[in-house]
Amino acid sequence: MEIAIVLLVIAVIFVTRSVKVVPQQHAWVIERLGKYHGTLTPGLNFLVPFIDKVAYKHVLKEIPLDIASQVCITKDNTQLQVDGILYFQVTDAMRASYGSSNYIVAISQLAQTSLRSVIGKLELDKTFEERDIINAQVVAAIDEAALNWGVKVLRYEIKDLTPPKEILHAMQAQITAEREKRALIAASEGRRQEQINIATGEREAFIARSEGEKQAAINSAQGEAASITAVAEATALAIERIAAAIRQPGGEQAVQLKVAERAVDAYGKVAADATTTLIIPGNMSEVSGLIATAMKMVQSSK
Repeated sequence: MEIAIVLLVIAVIFVTRSVKVVPQQHAWVIERLGKYHGTLTPGLNFLVPFIDKVAYKHVLKEIPLDIASQVCITKDNTQLQVDGILYFQVTDAMRASYGSSNYIVAISQLAQTSLRSVIGKLELDKTFEERDIINAQVVAAIDEAALNWGVKVLRYEIKDLTPPKEILHAMQAQITAEREKRALIAASEGRRQEQINIATGEREAFIARSEGEKQAAINSAQGEAASITAVAEATALAIERIAAAIRQPGGEQAVQLKVAERAVDAYGKVAADATTTLIIPGNMSEVSGLIATAMKMVQSSK
């Protein structure tokens, strides 16, 4: 009975040491007699008891690693308190086991030194503007060295950049001054645009008034010209009709009678004016002479 129990215990130990189940996204490094023998993949695996052993166990998932805060000096000799987070993944279990005694500490230290080197090449203002460039340069520097450790650095992110209080106050004052400057510029631009708009409106109004006055003058001149033309045409038509009437039989006698009537009317109007002194010709033949002269003028016009 005791022998059976001993054999059962030995069998359990044998099975325990020979059968290994590796979880998904894990890799176990096997050593045979102290020497690297192979890497167990996820699933059921068999080992030689007491000869093979699981020396290292690695997780193949993406691992976040918090990088301790540190003081960096910028190119313009300003101190910055910088902390970040690094994401890496084990890609080669054998290298991760034998490439470094502690690849996590190695990656963390290398991230800090690389960050100080990158920050030292930039001025203070650039460190806030070019975070993506800083992150990319840190990843490139770490990834080159981490190849020998079987580790792939995926990305690095700066969590915080904290300058000294004096620098923060100076930056705040600079930002305030810049905003006040922009406000003054915006106000001056508004006033300038307002003056431009007013001047433009006055110029357009003056042009519109001058165009209106010009058009009014043109219309008035055209109206006067048309009126003069109409009067001239009417006068010419009247003269033509008078001339035609004179040529008819009895036309000259009618003219003589009309001239005589006009003369009599004129004398009558002069006599009716109380303030006018009327001088009557001593010889009434002068009146007939006047009529004769008018008739001669009519005949010459014919």
